[in-house]
Amino acid sequence: MRKRIKDHLLEVIGAIVGGIGGFIYYHTIGCSSGACPIKSNPWLVSLWGKIMGYLIVGIFNFKRKS
Repeated sequence: MRKRIKDHLLEVIGAIVGGIGGFIYYHTIGCSSGACPIKSNPWLVSLWGKIMGYLIVGIFNFKRKS
């Protein structure tokens, strides 16, 4: 179990940072008219940020084969 957590630690950190970044994006820029389906809801934009953070870190996280 610890090895699995250790193997995916960077992706989890990327998801957390992406979620925080998504909420900051909503708070600073957002969508004032409410016509934007993702940017007008803080939960959706945070989820989108988490997914993007996880995927971006996953792309650059090269693991060595033992």
